[in-house]
Amino acid sequence: MAKVKGPKWWLPIRRALGKIYLKMVRFKVVGEVPDIPKHITLAVPHTTNWDLPNMLFYCWATDQRIAFMMKASVFRPPFGGMFKALGGIPIDRSKKNNTVDQMVAQFEQHDQLNVVIPPEGTRRKGEYWRTGFYYIALAAKVPIVMGFLDYGRGQVGYGDVLYPTGDIEKDFEKIRTFYESNAITGKFPVKQSAILPRPSDSKAVMPNTDPDIKVEA
Repeated sequence: MAKVKGPKWWLPIRRALGKIYLKMVRFKVVGEVPDIPKHITLAVPHTTNWDLPNMLFYCWATDQRIAFMMKASVFRPPFGGMFKALGGIPIDRSKKNNTVDQMVAQFEQHDQLNVVIPPEGTRRKGEYWRTGFYYIALAAKVPIVMGFLDYGRGQVGYGDVLYPTGDIEKDFEKIRTFYESNAITGKFPVKQSAILPRPSDSKAVMPNTDPDIKVEA
């Protein structure tokens, strides 16, 4: 897992804050933190703005450091430093190279990196998942860890680990099986999107050049 950076005195404070927060919102940590230096974590389901702070404090409570993508424009003063300290990675959508290329470069530049991505991409109910996370993992040659925030049971943690094969349909079947067999539910279950890759006939998508990624602040 990605180790926490910063002064040693901050680690126990960070851990304590995370545990206090999880107790307040009645979330129990389950499962083991994967001992994988570089990977993508799926933040599922995503039906409320509270998903990010809940996942962030879970990582604080378990001594993890996470990263997440944000528009480059939000890293300007006065809040840019705060977003970066929390794990934000600036993504420049104006550049010719796409988000996949930028994230692959991030994985190449780091010895340890855990990028958390909500594949639903929106808090509204959708007919499919955005597939950017999959093509980033495939191009960067890193595994996908199935993270979850199960509001039904009040549990947060990690599940199965998937090493993408390039066969997106079969890999998505494994992802869908995990979340559906464990009945993972969001805060607003009616808003959960179907665990399906974007239809192949909607837009041509090639590995390493996925146009389906959208970065939200």
